[in-house]
Amino acid sequence: MKRVVVTGMGVITPIGNSVDKFWSNIKNQTVAIKDLTRFDNSDYKVKLAAQVDDFDPTEYMDFKTAKRMDLFCQYAVAASAQAIQDAGLDLEKEDLTRIGISVGSGIGSLQVLEKDHEKLLNKGPNRISPLMVPMMISNMAAGNVSIAFGLKGKSINVVTACATGTHSIGEAYRSIQCGDADAFVAGGTEAAITPLGIAGFGALTALSTATDPKRASIPFDKERSGFIMGEGAGVVILESLEHAKARGAKILAEVVGYGATSDAYHITSPAEDGEGAARAMLLTVKEAGISPEDVDYINAHGTSTHHNDLFETIAIKRAFGDHAYKLNVNSTKSMTGHLLGAAGAVEFITCVKSVMENYIHATAGYQVPDEELDLNYTKEPVEKEVNYAISNSLGFGGHNGSIMVKKYVE
Repeated sequence: MKRVVVTGMGVITPIGNSVDKFWSNIKNQTVAIKDLTRFDNSDYKVKLAAQVDDFDPTEYMDFKTAKRMDLFCQYAVAASAQAIQDAGLDLEKEDLTRIGISVGSGIGSLQVLEKDHEKLLNKGPNRISPLMVPMMISNMAAGNVSIAFGLKGKSINVVTACATGTHSIGEAYRSIQCGDADAFVAGGTEAAITPLGIAGFGALTALSTATDPKRASIPFDKERSGFIMGEGAGVVILESLEHAKARGAKILAEVVGYGATSDAYHITSPAEDGEGAARAMLLTVKEAGISPEDVDYINAHGTSTHHNDLFETIAIKRAFGDHAYKLNVNSTKSMTGHLLGAAGAVEFITCVKSVMENYIHATAGYQVPDEELDLNYTKEPVEKEVNYAISNSLGFGGHNGSIMVKKYVE
């Protein structure tokens, strides 16, 4: 099995549209949550969101191309462009049939669905846009990345709700391991801050109705009341170590383990005993060839819902035993909100930066301990040696994904 390394990264997020800006704001505990302004939400209980407000697609593509893509695809292409540039990947010198794409979206385009449904009701079926379907379907993130950069390798679209980003990177990792490709553009993207998106998740009572941005997305805090909808994209370049070294690439980190399991329990709630999530984490540890005690840090799914934070805590204790209390656990969602299908990819990038810089960010806004949640949720930033980091994602339907990032050592 080939060794797989990370050589480039790109992000579009509510707290920064470049990795440098994103990471700087992570360190500063910048909370991106603010008043929801995408549409009139006066009839909604949900008043806050984590929006990407300073994105210009024409920085990455021409105007005509941008008009033929919905926002989630624009985010994906932009983050991919950043990652390719960061990796120093000269596509004119590469065998493009050996570069794959694994960029997933949990939902696809609700914007297009809403717009054309209104046309259908008000003007009839003959007024539906011929681009409705290719702009709406979730695989078009991967498709548009492939087209934008001429990539002709394996192209897949993983859809596992909020675990999409993690599974997309994990499946790209697997594909390189077994020789299906030399490199992959991999990650997740989402843009679901729409009337239907907010109404739907609100009807599930999954979203916080808090009005104070600083007390809205507060994972592991006793006063947590639901997640805040975010949006954006995270994309990385994965390569076989052999390929990366042959072209003289800078290596940011190594991927050494990936676990994917199912709860087989409930359509929205994680399993109460944490068995599925624990097993995903232990699979990453086993594949990495280390002991649970070697893991330094877990970037938790940490959504700020009662069930997720409780059952994920149970899962971490089930997987790591006494060592669970020595781990730093945090949630990037405390600052970005929940990016749904993009969350796992952005949090993977956070883990890469953590092992590169030996820095673990705080869970912003964590103030009130919950008696049921007794791990170290990293109230303040920590500077310490980080050799192994796990990123967790748990998706509706019982999808569990864990991926292990290791400090690169030749």
